[in-house]
Amino acid sequence: MNYEHWRHYARGWLLHFFGNAEAAYKAYVLAYVADPKDVASARALAAIAADKKKWDVAESWFEKVLALQPEDSDTWFNLGFVREHAGKTTAALEAFTASVRLKPAQDRAWYGKGLAHARLGQHEMAVDAFAEAAKLQPMNGEAYYQWGMALHHANRPDEVATVVRKLVGFEPKRAKKLVQDAERADLMHLIPELPF
Repeated sequence: MNYEHWRHYARGWLLHFFGNAEAAYKAYVLAYVADPKDVASARALAAIAADKKKWDVAESWFEKVLALQPEDSDTWFNLGFVREHAGKTTAALEAFTASVRLKPAQDRAWYGKGLAHARLGQHEMAVDAFAEAAKLQPMNGEAYYQWGMALHHANRPDEVATVVRKLVGFEPKRAKKLVQDAERADLMHLIPELPF
């Protein structure tokens, strides 16, 4: 047992638990230095950096986690998330793709993949990714909205109408926004009278 590592890790965990992220970060760094195979400390360091919006630092720590656990779908998703926030859309797309390859039911990674494709102007691929996210989370109005917008940008107007019809059933307000943002006044008749 590496006493030095566990002493720093336990201190980091307690400090983190009680809300002192800065001191926890320092303790986790010492734990990781004492044991560079410490996935838990690397993951905690990545999470703290992401919470502080230090995207490049978080990216580096998530990469360290993946060097130790390359088959961890959730970490691939988290890496994609921080890369997207750092403005590294292509690299984010690679991470989201790895996440869904490892765990095809990872709906949030499909959603992130859709956003990345859309930002890169790859609207047909965005359509497929958002469709999968909506299939996995059938009550996720934002996934449906993004799916509809991707269809709009891919010039598939009939399918936009299909998404609006589905979305109206559980989020009519968001369906109305989709109709407006896609400039589809012809679909406004599908939107019920909203009291707000």
